[in-house]
Amino acid sequence: MEYIYTYDSPLGIITMAGENDSLTGLWIEGQKYFASSLKSDFKERLLPVFENTINWLDIYFGGYAPNFTPSLKLKGTPFQILVWEILLKIPYGETVTYKDIAHEIANEKGIEKMSAQAVGGAVGHNPISIIVPCHRVVGSNGSLTGYAGGIDKKLKLLTLEKADVSSLFVPKKGSAL
Repeated sequence: MEYIYTYDSPLGIITMAGENDSLTGLWIEGQKYFASSLKSDFKERLLPVFENTINWLDIYFGGYAPNFTPSLKLKGTPFQILVWEILLKIPYGETVTYKDIAHEIANEKGIEKMSAQAVGGAVGHNPISIIVPCHRVVGSNGSLTGYAGGIDKKLKLLTLEKADVSSLFVPKKGSAL
């Protein structure tokens, strides 16, 4: 059985999903792919993993880096899970590029190249927003692109983490990156 619980955050309502003792989803209301991995048969209940996640979110939205990660169960393709595991390694308050992640995967797999666009697709379908920090990934040219929760929320999260956002920008609609 899958369960959900909601949390009122500075970014809006966050919906958490979980099974047994693991978090399987965390979405900001209205984001792209909202609850896309959530089964149709679920119940609302406060699970211990949700209490742990709420503690994590309280610390995070208080402006601090939590020193723990709630138990996660990442559901996706092997490639998506590989990308999401890399996201978990990005330090609080820092950013990396899609190209950086593609380069890391290519090195790990012993191949010459990996598509930054493929990485972007996996990053965009991350089912556990904020905790799996897809907001810390930016375009290689410094563009704040590709956040399912919206660019405004991505910027708010990076600012909360005191990341250096001085060289980052929002691309104009229709511009090529």
